[in-house]
Amino acid sequence: MHVRCVSKLCSRRLKNVLKLELWQQNRFMSATSSNREAIYSTEHLQMKESLKKIIERDINPNVDQWEAEGQFPAKQIFKTLGDAGLLGVTKPTEYGGLGLDYTYSVAVAEELGSINCGAIPMAIGVQTDMATPALARFGSDELKKEFLAPSVSGDRVACLGVSEVGSGSDVASIQTKAVKHGDDLVINGGKMWTTNAFQADWMCLLANTSDGPVYGNKSLICLPMDLPGVKLARKIDKMGMRSSDTGQVFLEDVRVPAKYIIGDEGMGFTYQMLQFQEERLWAAAAAVMPLEKCIAMTIEYTSQRKAFGQPILNNQVVHFRLAELATEVEALRSMLYRAVGQYIEGNDVTMLASMCKLKSGRLAREVTDGCLQYWGGMGFTNEVLISRFFRDFRLLSIGGGADEVMLSIICKYMDTLPKNPSKSK
Repeated sequence: MHVRCVSKLCSRRLKNVLKLELWQQNRFMSATSSNREAIYSTEHLQMKESLKKIIERDINPNVDQWEAEGQFPAKQIFKTLGDAGLLGVTKPTEYGGLGLDYTYSVAVAEELGSINCGAIPMAIGVQTDMATPALARFGSDELKKEFLAPSVSGDRVACLGVSEVGSGSDVASIQTKAVKHGDDLVINGGKMWTTNAFQADWMCLLANTSDGPVYGNKSLICLPMDLPGVKLARKIDKMGMRSSDTGQVFLEDVRVPAKYIIGDEGMGFTYQMLQFQEERLWAAAAAVMPLEKCIAMTIEYTSQRKAFGQPILNNQVVHFRLAELATEVEALRSMLYRAVGQYIEGNDVTMLASMCKLKSGRLAREVTDGCLQYWGGMGFTNEVLISRFFRDFRLLSIGGGADEVMLSIICKYMDTLPKNPSKSK
């Protein structure tokens, strides 16, 4: 009899928790929502509202299924977003984009944070702000028509090929080579941690195109994924970001036209560093709403869950800690908006973008871990959203440049990074 009562109690509690996760608009998020308008006009907010409707209609109802299956239908979702004009908000109008400034890309990234996982926003971000910025800025008209326009419309899925088995954040050390043979390039090597790999139609590939200095011997290349020699080695089984397919790709004697090089040959490292600015700002923007949601869900759960005769939220250590976390999220948003404001004015925001990336990664770990603690045993199950965010957003301190790399970049701009003795001779 006692076991049945406990079972019923746990069942009722679980149902209440699941209901709470569906309630995204609450007092906390309403109190902070006005701050989101600091860099946004009515047009920004209308765009966010349009995206929100797509997320509520076509994405969130299916996230649990896609997480279980280990992949979401990128071609279907990207086409829906492309038809709504949301995959190319900053891209040139002559290639199907809206030609807007980067604040609109940040607005889209923020609203993508309302998706109930980290994987799908990440996959979309690869398409919009990681694999295509250099192509849009430096690519030839021919390349833009062949690769950029269909990526903006959602007819083709893109992936980014930078990291390798032995080269993650250390981009200069990549080993993949593209050697000229007449009018073609013959590519040999491999890429690791490739988001969208198993659904991508083309890859923005970084490869060595000469034997010169490591910062001047690389080029970005548009690589169709259906060419002979492109081999999808394996789908990587990840701790989080479950519904995004991540693959290891082998390249063996892959032949592409030399005209598929984006911009000038040998400028690939520089172009990729510029792409990283947008990637890191995008990552910070996409983290804001999930972190708010973690805090909001935890407030609601702890206000109803009782221990020792009172709601858990009534304990000062709990409500003070949640107030601290909310303050940190607001600080992240303010720094992000400052960086974006400087970026759209044409300034180099490498240091600020690195600070945003560093702060978002560390704060994601702090918020998800801190909030999960107050969920007790429920937080250790796969039944609640907080545990998914705990797994997914751990990647923020690793992917797109680890925290330690961000610190090195910041130190370089502060002129506090120790000089390499071998280079100073």
